[in-house]
Amino acid sequence: MTADVENAAAPSVMVRRKSGAEAFFTAWPPLVLISLSWLGLMILVTLFAYWLAPYDFMATNVLARLRPPALFGGTFEHLLGTDQLGRDVFSRVITSIRISIIIAVAATVITTIIGVTLGFLSAYFRGWVDQVILMLVDAQLAMPFMIIAIAILAFLGNSLVIFVLMLGLNGWEIITRIARSLAISANARGYAVAARDIGASPARIYLRHILPNIATTIIVAMTLNIPGVILLESSLSFLGIGLQPPQTSLGNMVGYGRDYIQSAPWIMLTPAAVIVLTTLSVSIIGDWLRDRLDPTLS
Repeated sequence: MTADVENAAAPSVMVRRKSGAEAFFTAWPPLVLISLSWLGLMILVTLFAYWLAPYDFMATNVLARLRPPALFGGTFEHLLGTDQLGRDVFSRVITSIRISIIIAVAATVITTIIGVTLGFLSAYFRGWVDQVILMLVDAQLAMPFMIIAIAILAFLGNSLVIFVLMLGLNGWEIITRIARSLAISANARGYAVAARDIGASPARIYLRHILPNIATTIIVAMTLNIPGVILLESSLSFLGIGLQPPQTSLGNMVGYGRDYIQSAPWIMLTPAAVIVLTTLSVSIIGDWLRDRLDPTLS
């Protein structure tokens, strides 16, 4: 009787179930959706730049130089206006997006390969090999990479291949530390010990067993590295030591447009806005992926 009275007196707790829209926006925040949409647009532009650009990005027309964008006194013949040589800004922005995205992705892949390789070597050999690799990591962190990049480009000259390889040397030390720590931890786990006990080679253990299990964290680190590569490429091109004409990139356009910031600001502001939105979108998605995939944060 007493139990019945207590149960009757106890307030019932009603848990409201989330609606479909609430559950969707909890899993996919609006800011992440906007960032994904922007990056999807950038990927489409990268893939179909040849068909999207209405003009050749190198075609000049002195008679049409410094025309304003369509909504600011210009015509729809040149949607975003023209630059100091009469080149169509819209066509150049589309081509620059393609080149900048390709450079950023290629350089990040090179960075990841270097970082994961050194991290695995450090975790496997330990001892003096580990100390040497960690010393290289500390040396890389101690030196501003901008100075290293300027020295490399001044000594070896500038070409697209050298430029991408040089950018690939940026950020490998962070991925090396991540790969090293994760590999050391994975070496003590059951699947790695079992593979070692049945006679699997070190290469098979690291590539077939350890790498797939730490891949999500490596992917997050890659995603967070891309904005830095885009900004570094833009900075070097802005300083005039990045890609050289007739090649173009977003940073290259910003660098050449700074002389016309008062008379023709659209030359500089359009690629600058693309750089800001792209790096911001990648950073937002990288932080979101880290929160979702990194087991150390759960």
